[in-house]
Amino acid sequence: MAKEKQLVIQEADITNNCPKCFNQELKITFYQKHTFNALYHRTTGVVTNEIKCKKCDSVIYPVDWTPDIERVYDYYNKLVKPDRPAVRFTMLFFIILILMLCLAAAGVYFYLES
Repeated sequence: MAKEKQLVIQEADITNNCPKCFNQELKITFYQKHTFNALYHRTTGVVTNEIKCKKCDSVIYPVDWTPDIERVYDYYNKLVKPDRPAVRFTMLFFIILILMLCLAAAGVYFYLES
């Protein structure tokens, strides 16, 4: 079973007003989706974000954004540099691959010898 994780790629403190408590301490966080399996680790191109108030711990959804928050979001969204999508195989994958190749070679060898 593959496990999916959202790994943080960038965090920033912004000084816009929270629409709920009007505090000026917000944090914007960008996440990238990673999938971990016994045979491979996959980095996807899916980038998500979250704006959270530090005082009231509420998540600020795009419906509640003010024009100032939208401008700050657009700025930080341009600065985000996610890892490129890739697949990295684990050692278990290579061990299974080598065993399968050895079994196939032995099968061919015994077939040709008999």
